[in-house]
Amino acid sequence: MKKILLIGLVIILGVIGAGGFIVLKSMQGTPPSALEQQYFTDADRYVEVDGARLRLREEGPADAPVIILLHGFTFSLESFDAWAADLSADYRVIRYDLLGHGLTGPDPLERYSPAERAEFVRSVMDTLDIDSAIIGGNSLGGLVAWRFAAANPSRVDKLILVDAAAYSINGVTDQPAEIPAAMKGFLLTVPEAGIDATINLVYADPAKASAERRQLLGDMMRREGNGAAFIKHLEEFTLPEPEGDLARITAPTLILWGEEDRMIPSSQGRAMAEVIPDAEIILYPGVGHAPQEEAPAQSLADVRAFLNQQD
Repeated sequence: MKKILLIGLVIILGVIGAGGFIVLKSMQGTPPSALEQQYFTDADRYVEVDGARLRLREEGPADAPVIILLHGFTFSLESFDAWAADLSADYRVIRYDLLGHGLTGPDPLERYSPAERAEFVRSVMDTLDIDSAIIGGNSLGGLVAWRFAAANPSRVDKLILVDAAAYSINGVTDQPAEIPAAMKGFLLTVPEAGIDATINLVYADPAKASAERRQLLGDMMRREGNGAAFIKHLEEFTLPEPEGDLARITAPTLILWGEEDRMIPSSQGRAMAEVIPDAEIILYPGVGHAPQEEAPAQSLADVRAFLNQQD
């Protein structure tokens, strides 16, 4: 999860610096049908889950062990493309656009708090008749993953946390932080320079983010209704003291972290590794907030080794 106050200001400064003077105009957003033509694959389908229409992608053998991968704030299920392409040879890999994100779009019931998102994972698993799974997530998705694991130990076989939110960042505690008007403007309009500024924050080496990756991020953020959903999410986003819940996690846990993460410092990953009972941590020099994207081969090799370990 990104630092709300600082990130909002940095993005807008990046927009102004890139364009000199940019007027942020309101957007109605892109209709999902237009995005489906470009991004909907044969492995995608819409699934009704507790009143929400979820875009879900399922790959791999139907009878294989299940891996559920959860993306971060403003991103979409494509964030784990590299991992899924490999893991789907041996696992049933399930990804979905989080509520208020990607092609899933806004949740009619506005279930955007971390607790509600964790509860929704259980609803997804129940809908798909999955008793237990390996759960992984990056950033916001990592927060959702570990909260679900803490509350539902019998349903998590192993846990993979990638630069996951947990401890307080930039004033977000058990109360949400104030959202600057500049941040709201960015989320509602998503100018191209703002996308570049976001990539510059997420990646330690922004050159590793292809033009297609940048285009995907902008397109999914501009999906009709997502901007307002992002703001509603931030208005409900809290990070209460986590260690009591982290200590309740029983699943073997792999923590992956980019040492150059500008969003959540690697010291928080080390702290999580100290508290979760059966956890190991791997740090990646020269990598930022999304190792599954910026260092896919290295992080995937570490995930494979972890999954191959016998309990």
